[in-house]
Amino acid sequence: MTDDLTQPSIDISVVIPVFNEQESLPVLYDRLLAVLPGITRQFEIIFVDDGSDDGSFGVLEELHQRDGRVKVVQFRRNLGKSAALAVGFEQARGEVIITMDADLQDEPSEIPRFLDSIAQGYDLVSGWKYPRRDPLSKTLPSLLFNRVVQLMTGLRLHDFNCGFKAYRREVVEELRIYGELHRYIPVLAFWRGFRVTEIQVRHHPRQFGRSKYGVERFLRGFLDLLTVLFLNRYNRRPLHLFGWLGLLTFFAGLAIVLYLSILWFEGVRPIGTRPLLSFGVLFLFMGVQFVSFGLLAEMVLQTMVFSSHEDYPIKRKLG
Repeated sequence: MTDDLTQPSIDISVVIPVFNEQESLPVLYDRLLAVLPGITRQFEIIFVDDGSDDGSFGVLEELHQRDGRVKVVQFRRNLGKSAALAVGFEQARGEVIITMDADLQDEPSEIPRFLDSIAQGYDLVSGWKYPRRDPLSKTLPSLLFNRVVQLMTGLRLHDFNCGFKAYRREVVEELRIYGELHRYIPVLAFWRGFRVTEIQVRHHPRQFGRSKYGVERFLRGFLDLLTVLFLNRYNRRPLHLFGWLGLLTFFAGLAIVLYLSILWFEGVRPIGTRPLLSFGVLFLFMGVQFVSFGLLAEMVLQTMVFSSHEDYPIKRKLG
């Protein structure tokens, strides 16, 4: 993030990823200007053009020339929402950062409600689009996705992927967003010890263009969920993951081998040609390998992480 002491302090930064939203941008800017000056005089609006090819950057350039509070970052090609948010967070100077989509489905007049929740002591406030103005082809998979994430992470939110959020500055300074992890920002913050809550927000039907996301995003989302679970639950205790996998496969193989051994002692011949024996031996070796891999990972962790004491979620220091 920028840390220039010569620049005036900023109360609110609004970070907006943009991809082919030429028609929506002037309307969104006007709606933001109808809300933000009534909250604070010190605000900025940061648009991150994620490789648009429809003239969106020309509109953003015009808005910047008209209003110096509008900042614009342009990517050479489309890199995805996580990259756009990461760059927007780096550029933001506000004590509170608001993120929202550029398609006019988010309502800027809801921003004061986000700020009220921040004032109550929450570190991250996530929007819940209710009622959601999208077709069933998006709402039903999203419902399943949110239920699965709730069960696997322990964080009870209705809409993890809503782009309308508010953050305290320290949250975005501590999070590392890459790939497709923007869907799990509330989870990442929750596991770092930040206070996370959710508020219902109005959701409008799309006015211009079409959605940039297809069904494949849900498959990518579940793969990213595995990444989040591994890197955050087991990054400091890999043996807890690989050890359990090893024990399960080892005892499965042991049970198969014992079953076949009992058959052999009872006179059932031959057992050496049975495919089940191959599976039993394979599971035994896999179990040993999983446990060994977990122990090696623990040894690497001891030398690379614990020796440096880096990246711990420290809230404050005294003295």
